[in-house]
Amino acid sequence: MSDTVDTTAGSSEGTAPRRPGYGQLLRTPGAWTFLLPGFAARQPFAMLTIGIVLLVEHTSGSYGTAGMVAAVTGVSMALFAPQNGKLADRFGQRAVLVPGVLLHAASVAALTTLALAGAPLWALFAAAVPTGASIPQVGPMVRARWAALLGVSDERARLLPTAAAFESVTDEFTFVIGPVLATALCTGVHPAAGLLAEGALTLVGGLLFAARRGTQPQAAGRGAGGATGSGGAGAAGGSDGSGGSGGGRVSALSVPGVRVLAVVFLGIGSVFGGMQVSLTAFAEEIGNPGANGLLYGVFAAGNMLAGIACGAIAWKTGPRRRLITGYLGLTLAASGLWAVHSVPLLAGLGLLVGLFIAPALISGYTLIEALVPAGARTEAFTWLTGAVALGQAGAVTAAGQLADAHGASAGFVVPLVGTALALATLLTLRSRLTPKASGRVAARGMGHRVPVAVD
Repeated sequence: MSDTVDTTAGSSEGTAPRRPGYGQLLRTPGAWTFLLPGFAARQPFAMLTIGIVLLVEHTSGSYGTAGMVAAVTGVSMALFAPQNGKLADRFGQRAVLVPGVLLHAASVAALTTLALAGAPLWALFAAAVPTGASIPQVGPMVRARWAALLGVSDERARLLPTAAAFESVTDEFTFVIGPVLATALCTGVHPAAGLLAEGALTLVGGLLFAARRGTQPQAAGRGAGGATGSGGAGAAGGSDGSGGSGGGRVSALSVPGVRVLAVVFLGIGSVFGGMQVSLTAFAEEIGNPGANGLLYGVFAAGNMLAGIACGAIAWKTGPRRRLITGYLGLTLAASGLWAVHSVPLLAGLGLLVGLFIAPALISGYTLIEALVPAGARTEAFTWLTGAVALGQAGAVTAAGQLADAHGASAGFVVPLVGTALALATLLTLRSRLTPKASGRVAARGMGHRVPVAVD
């Protein structure tokens, strides 16, 4: 089976390519103006599920109930995130972010108040829906800003694969800090402190990120004269041969490869959700609730370390093959979680599971750049983010029910089943992940393509 090969710019005489580094990426003019507020704004995403689980389990005494409330939040996010991405592509990121973070902060406050008051389950569900629907899609928006900032020239475009890896590292770093912070606040300060901190960080970080309009991609719903950024989005759209940001707009979900990747990313979500609930239940079982944050932090640290490595390697294999390889390793690593009953062994296996997630995530996002026109990429990124949230929602529900009925070990079956089903889908439909562009091209990270040989 043929697969595209990643390459960096080299001479036609076969000069060895040189991989641009993180230092060169971070020296890009304007990058830090959106990276710092973007990091603050995306940090709460890693705190939300665990914050809900810890608060609702404290007030209801049931992991199953806590998982269901968290699941409603995740499903709501999965349904609304792509629509938020589509609106951001069309009207600009600021127009979506400002009302979104205000609604999210208010919804989190309402959910917290209802949980502490012992409100019935239907009331918690009612508050969970707007909480999930209003989660700001900062990660996809940052990726879209990189594409706009770096896609303006061939020289800058060489940094696009490094930017894709850097964003994955940033995502995983939030999953190192977020769950540990939320757990520490919930167990050391108050059961509601983690969720309230999530709402406050979302509000402050989101508003600061929205204020950085200079790097915002051009809104597709506005003409050339209405650009609010550097115009990179429009430029990238013209270069990929698949449509720009103007003219007839198509949904990212109309691309077959996006649909396949969305299903595949459900499996990654099942790992996040299953690990959060099952590790929490395991820590409770052994009488050391604080171990939950440590165990999940080790799992997320493996994710982050693998992301750093992915960005430092000049890959000679294409993103589709790397995605399959990553998923094979992820499924094998997850297969042993249910059988482990000691903290050191569980930490070690969790680290191994985390090491395989980042390659899969980075490869999937890299494929999006090759499959989707520039004017629909924020929407495409949010489909993948929403799929992770939906998989996480189903996983926290299933793992919570299994942990209540059969103990923490049973909850660890959920990541195994989720990754195995996603792997089967990936192997069956992998042919749809080949870009249908003119010429034989390979993804060059975020929105740039160059001719390559096919192996």
